[in-house]
Amino acid sequence: MLSRVPPVWLVVGGIASVQLGAAIAKNVFDDAAPLTLVWLRLATSAVVLAAVVRPTLRGRTPEDWRVVVAFGVVLGTMNAAIYESFARIPLGIAVTVEFLGPLTLAVVGSRRARDLVWVVLAAVGVGLLGAERGDLSAAGVGFALLAASCWTAYILLSANTGRRWPGLDGLTVASVIGAVVLAPVLAGFSGRGLGDPHVVLLGAMIGLLSSVIPYSCEITALRTIRPSVFGILMSLEPAAAALAGIVIVHEFLSALQWLAVACVIAASVGATRTESRLAAPVPD
Repeated sequence: MLSRVPPVWLVVGGIASVQLGAAIAKNVFDDAAPLTLVWLRLATSAVVLAAVVRPTLRGRTPEDWRVVVAFGVVLGTMNAAIYESFARIPLGIAVTVEFLGPLTLAVVGSRRARDLVWVVLAAVGVGLLGAERGDLSAAGVGFALLAASCWTAYILLSANTGRRWPGLDGLTVASVIGAVVLAPVLAGFSGRGLGDPHVVLLGAMIGLLSSVIPYSCEITALRTIRPSVFGILMSLEPAAAALAGIVIVHEFLSALQWLAVACVIAASVGATRTESRLAAPVPD
């Protein structure tokens, strides 16, 4: 069914689904700890993916397992960090800071000095975010920066996992590992809300919205869409997060903060286009 949907709309739909799940999660923080919702999200995606994919575990090398375990740990850490950030600062700002991870990776892949303009533009965006500190906290920004670094590692490990594990096998195993790794952390720090059926149901919904649906949309879209187009579309994430914050959580950004989001989006689009041109084959 998804294969009949134009790939651009699949990517946009996946972005909307992720940010809708994030906004719903933020509205549940009064009843549940962020880590509780992160674990429910990972557990739901792990169960659904395991039931559908049924990954083959036999015949795997030690290196295959090392890569997928690292992928699972990074996946769990990234989700935990961004949800802890959501609990402290507005969605749009948290995702804008988090987006510095893939943006940095794209810029590092460039060998042209003039492409440093994207670094400067992103730095301007971050500086603008810091100009209005009323709704920011050092912990919230710190968790978003941790999520950004994890997102960078996620991209690299995802590619490595995809080369070693067929189809969705690697992602499925990593999701299970992420849920298992977070379980003792959840038990040791705060499992608030885990015994509430309402929270569990919402956590499962968030898992579908923020993991299962977007993963399915992105993987289907990447079969036919150019990676450069995919990267540019993914640059809409900060704006989508800000809009979800307005509609679902009633978080309104100032004009200066919207300008900061626009700077980071523009830097991401520019860096993605540059990376695409550098990776393109030279015509004969």
